[in-house]
Amino acid sequence: MNCTKCKTKAVIKLPRHHAAFCKGCFNGFVHDQVARAIKSQRMFGKDDRILIAVSGGKDSLALWDILLKLGYKADALYVNLGIGDYSQRSHEKVRRFAEVVAAPLGAMLHTHTVEQEEGAGIRELSMLVHRPTCSTCGTIKRYQFNRAAIEQEYDVMATGHNLDDEAARLLGNVLHWQEDYLDKQGPSLPASVQGFAKKVKPLYRLTERELAAYCVLNKIDYIVDECPMAQGAKTLLYKEVLNRLETESPGTKHTFYWGFLDRSRNGIGNQTAMADKDQTALHPCATCGQPTTAEVCSYCKLMARAKTPSVS
Repeated sequence: MNCTKCKTKAVIKLPRHHAAFCKGCFNGFVHDQVARAIKSQRMFGKDDRILIAVSGGKDSLALWDILLKLGYKADALYVNLGIGDYSQRSHEKVRRFAEVVAAPLGAMLHTHTVEQEEGAGIRELSMLVHRPTCSTCGTIKRYQFNRAAIEQEYDVMATGHNLDDEAARLLGNVLHWQEDYLDKQGPSLPASVQGFAKKVKPLYRLTERELAAYCVLNKIDYIVDECPMAQGAKTLLYKEVLNRLETESPGTKHTFYWGFLDRSRNGIGNQTAMADKDQTALHPCATCGQPTTAEVCSYCKLMARAKTPSVS
């Protein structure tokens, strides 16, 4: 098997693109896909300050690596969830990448520790508020990432969601016709009201397999294990179903998500319409000031319940 571009020995085959690449051409392919995502969705420019949400997994560390190599000003925020050995190992992967790769390029790592700031680890907090762990985790991460981006004046917040993540999420939303969630499914969400950071997903054109290969070929050390709290999550089932379809018909995930993006330009997920909806529905939380549709935001409600565990 030879590289489609330079005809030397290929190291990876990409059936959905009818192509195979050597290491150098594969890196070029990955960087090009991210550059095209940034340009086509008008995510950010070379002068913007970017805050990346990193977890120690392949996607977020690959994103940090790619943006720095493309010449962007990209710092990162790691949220330590306090999940025993898993959090210790993921934190170490992030710290190591920050020291060896990011710091020499002028980038900085911020860390938020849930046990210190919220008073307990994510597992204990979810038990106190009687909510699923993934739901509690999502509420805290969304709040703290947005807060850090706003307070430290970053122009945009970037996450490592890839094509597999977006296709699985889209499948779940369509299966349950969750139109409000479909509105937020696009790869670039505007800072529609004061207090909301702009959010982007520059890896949406790349699959999990392609990003894992990028990390291996570029010696990016990442935590391979899934979060132990994610066992039984519906998203994993949706990914399994889509992987089966992709094996039988390469390009299925791409076609599914691209079809949604094509239709969303003038309908669901349209950024102007989304901003109009947000400006009508959102106002400052009475407790913290972050935008919310209720009097008190989900994070402040969660923390209030955590401090009064006897209230069901």
